[in-house]
Amino acid sequence: MAETKKLMRALAGETMDVPPAWMMRQAGRYLPEYKATRAEAGDFLSLCYTPDLAAEVTLQPIRRFAFDAAILFADILLVPDALGADLWFVTGEGPRLSTITDQAAFDALKPGDAIHDHLAPVYETVRILARELPSDVALIGFAGAPWTVATYMIAGRGTPDQGPAHDLKAQNRPLFDALMQRITEATIEYLSAQIDAGAETVKLFDSWAGSLKGQDFHDYALTPARTIIAALKARHPGVPVIAFPREAGDNYIGFAKATGADCVALDNSVSAEWAAEKVQVDGCVQGNLAPGHMVTGGQALVDEVKRIRAAFSKGPHIFNLGHGITPDADPDNVALMLESLRAPA
Repeated sequence: MAETKKLMRALAGETMDVPPAWMMRQAGRYLPEYKATRAEAGDFLSLCYTPDLAAEVTLQPIRRFAFDAAILFADILLVPDALGADLWFVTGEGPRLSTITDQAAFDALKPGDAIHDHLAPVYETVRILARELPSDVALIGFAGAPWTVATYMIAGRGTPDQGPAHDLKAQNRPLFDALMQRITEATIEYLSAQIDAGAETVKLFDSWAGSLKGQDFHDYALTPARTIIAALKARHPGVPVIAFPREAGDNYIGFAKATGADCVALDNSVSAEWAAEKVQVDGCVQGNLAPGHMVTGGQALVDEVKRIRAAFSKGPHIFNLGHGITPDADPDNVALMLESLRAPA
C-alpha cells in the first residue's frame, strides 16, 4: 500500500498539486483528548511506555484532522533512558537527566545495541499503529539526532544555548566523541527496530543543529546523520529517511546529498522561496509554516499556507510546521490550515 500513500509518494520524489500534510507534535497538549489520555497514564513517561495509550494519542489527530501521516508518540530522550541515564520529567519545566560529564558516567552507560528490552513498549506501539492506522495514512518513526540528544545528556536538561555540550566538546573532545558515537549506535538500533515493527519512514530530529557552526556542523550534525542514514539504508533498502537539522541556515543547502536523506525538513527561519531555490532542487522538502499561526489563525494563516504551497509547488513537498505545534494552539486553526492547503489553488 505504500505507493498509494501521499506522504510516501512525496518522499519518492513525486510532485503533487496538493502536498501531503502532517504536523510535528500533532499528538500533544493542544488537544483536549490528549490531556485526558495523559491524565489516565498518570505521567509523561508512563504514557510513552504504555503501548495502548501511546498508540491512542498517536491516532487522535488522525481521527480529528485526517492528516496524511501519523508520527509515533514517544520522546527523543527515551534513548538515553534506555542507555542507562536517569530520566524524569518535572511538571511545567520539562525533562531532567543524570549528567554524562566524566569518564565514569560514560562508562556506566549500556552499549548501543543493549537498548531493545527497555524500548520494547515503543516497538509494540509501532506494531499497534501499523495495524490500526487508516490504509492511506503513513506511519513515521523517529529519534533525536546524536548532537541534540547529547546536549540533554551533558546538561541534564534543556538549555538556551547548549553551552554545557559545547564546553565538554571543547574541554574533553575524546569523551564528547565517545558519547556521540554511543548515541549514534543506539539511534541506528532504535530506528531500525521501529522499521522492523512497521514504521514506513523515519525522521531524525536535530533540534539544536543551529548552534553548531563551521566544522562542528559538519562533524556533529552532518556526519552522524550520514552514518545513521547509511546504516538504515543498508538494513532497510527503500525505506526513506527525513532529516531535520533545525536552524541550519545555509547548511540546509546540499544536506540531502551529503547525508543521503530522502527529504530535508525546514524550520521557519528560512523562507519557502529561498528553500525552493536552494534546497528543493535536490529533492523533497518538508515545512515550513511558523507554529505561531496555529495560535493566531485568521487570514494571515490562510495566506501563509497558500504562499508556502505555491513556493514549493514545482517539486516534491510535504506540508508541515517549521517546528512543533505549541500547547496554546487552537485546534480550529489546525483545521483551517488543512482546509486552506487542500482548497483549489
